[in-house]
Amino acid sequence: MQKRFEPKLVTVLREGYSKEQFIPDLTAGIIVGIVALPLAIAFAIASGAKPEQGLYTAIIAGMIVSFFGGSRVQIAGPTGAFIVIIYGIIQNYGYDGLVVATIMAGIFLMIMGFARLGTLLKFIPYPLTVGFTSGIAILIFSSQIKDFFGLKIQNLPIDFIEKCVVYTGNFQSLDINTAAVGISSLLLIVIWSRITHRIPGALVAIILATATVQIFQIPVETIGSRFGSVPNTFPAPRIPQVSWQTITSLVSPAITIALLGAIESLLSAVVADGMIRTRHRSNMELIAQGAANIVSPLFFGLPATGAIARTATNIKNGGRTPVAGIVHAIVLFLIMLFFGKWASLIPLSTLAAILIVVSYNMSEWRSFRKILKSPKSDSAVMIVTFGLTIIVDLTVAIEVGIVLAALLFMRKMSEVSHVNPITRDLQEEREEEESILSTRIIPDGVEVFEVYGTLFFGAVDQFTESMRFLEKKPKVLILETSNLLAIDASGLHALEDLVNQFKHQHIHLIVSGIHKQPLFAIQQSGLLEQMSEDNICGDLNEALVRADILIQKTVVK
Repeated sequence: MQKRFEPKLVTVLREGYSKEQFIPDLTAGIIVGIVALPLAIAFAIASGAKPEQGLYTAIIAGMIVSFFGGSRVQIAGPTGAFIVIIYGIIQNYGYDGLVVATIMAGIFLMIMGFARLGTLLKFIPYPLTVGFTSGIAILIFSSQIKDFFGLKIQNLPIDFIEKCVVYTGNFQSLDINTAAVGISSLLLIVIWSRITHRIPGALVAIILATATVQIFQIPVETIGSRFGSVPNTFPAPRIPQVSWQTITSLVSPAITIALLGAIESLLSAVVADGMIRTRHRSNMELIAQGAANIVSPLFFGLPATGAIARTATNIKNGGRTPVAGIVHAIVLFLIMLFFGKWASLIPLSTLAAILIVVSYNMSEWRSFRKILKSPKSDSAVMIVTFGLTIIVDLTVAIEVGIVLAALLFMRKMSEVSHVNPITRDLQEEREEEESILSTRIIPDGVEVFEVYGTLFFGAVDQFTESMRFLEKKPKVLILETSNLLAIDASGLHALEDLVNQFKHQHIHLIVSGIHKQPLFAIQQSGLLEQMSEDNICGDLNEALVRADILIQKTVVK
């Protein structure tokens, strides 16, 4: 196996793992395990699943990604980014549908990794990422209002607009006790974060809120009152029974899970690299994330990915190898085994407060505001993605966002790609004796055109039109391509048409200063043979010499 497909844990062990490394990894793993506990439960409940499913996911994904991942410090598990899509899949297809979509997403992720597509994800535009992340943050916030205020709503709609309408019509059903616990928990989390980050405010809020509710017997809804007791054992693996029709209908959500998981995990790995000055293996990371998402749903788990906040917590507390991630998974398992039954006492309004803080941290409102001041194309991608995430769904938002970003990028490229006649400019330069070409006379019957930018399908039309409307038919036409960066099949087709047209008109075509990519494409297409290698010149000076020779031959004939 090549090194690029070698897990970082193998690299660490081969380099030599010492007791001095284990102690900080152990400490960081214990702390991250404690931090992950309330988040795993909260994310599961917000996703429409059972609280223990969040724990199963964090344990399984955390262990697999740490064993096989391409990052030294990545912590994997359920994240807020998946809440919206998981909730929608469960509502429409049930949990079995989610299992199938997650396994399919895991397979897609592994294929991406083995196909070495990890680096391609850097081409996902930043405005698109900010757009759907901010949209998800709004949806998470809106989904927690019911539990935060204790509103008496039986069936909360999935649709954001309908949800807002229902909230407006039922806000008078607010429960004072629930709201008090929720607001107190929220304030405690915010204030505690200003005191210290070593002990997570979410954990402190859960402990104090649960103790207060139980001691004073405050009548609020808890995990136990809604979901029953939280199991302290691991479930046996189970393969769901689904139809082929269901599988085909879940392809699009599965792609969304895979794409979202890839973006989140690699973004987390990049952030971690910046913090500890290492370099992750993106393809190995995708393979590990894929494996985690295949195994997790078999044990009633949820989709998982790299968690930026937990990874950063791991680093800040001394974690430097995958051992810390393994310890984090073991700690979560032990907490579930020995203290799982106490989780049923946690007030749902406290979990809602935790998720409200998560949604605020996800909102990226500062980045959102900056991009609004960026070029209109960037802000358009962000706003469209943001709006579709909220109003339609995340799958549509990502698909439309990527297509829109690609179209706007192609428009930008076509705007900076152009074909201009420069014969007159060269003659003026010669007359002013300021050019290296000042000693060379441009022969009569020679036209020089400069091709600038990229000759791709979005810019071919301008190239064709420029060639079509020549002021007079030259004997030799030189295409100066030293500023031509790339050419695609449409550009090759346009160039081939030009070559054939010039053959009928007895016009010689010379190409000067061509770069490696366009030259290779011309060779591969067989167009070079039609053009004659003698008419491919290294620079414009050489091309003018060649043009002079061709004109002299024409005169002799």
